[in-house]
Amino acid sequence: MKAKWTLVFLAASAFGMVCQQANAQVAGAQPIGISVEQEQILIEGWSVKKSLLGKSIYNDNGEKVGVLHDIIIAPDNAVSFGIVAAHQFLGVSQHDVAIPMSQLDYLNGKLVWASATRDVVKALPVFQYAKVRTVPIARKDYGHH
Repeated sequence: MKAKWTLVFLAASAFGMVCQQANAQVAGAQPIGISVEQEQILIEGWSVKKSLLGKSIYNDNGEKVGVLHDIIIAPDNAVSFGIVAAHQFLGVSQHDVAIPMSQLDYLNGKLVWASATRDVVKALPVFQYAKVRTVPIARKDYGHH
């Protein structure tokens, strides 16, 4: 019940800010913040920190196939990848793999990677952080793929 009222309060606050912002916009200026449509997407989205990172990933049969350790987002926001620990010992990843986030779903209170098996996941190429930028680049400098 408390979570419902918190969500209502956040939605009302955000709606109020959007309405105030709409009155202050100038033609041709880039709006700051989010639109009403984006707000709905935000409300329906997942919190990476609270509901995804560090969570176990299961296949359709309920077997654990990995743990979601990180999410990599492309500068154009078009693609994001989950970094999955396919094998870990005492909480330290021994074999990370990258998968498109679109392959993960949230079903019956669990992250699910349909049709994945531990053997298939372990057979995927190892993901190396050394190949990922450590400092973001400006969107205007991003070369589209």
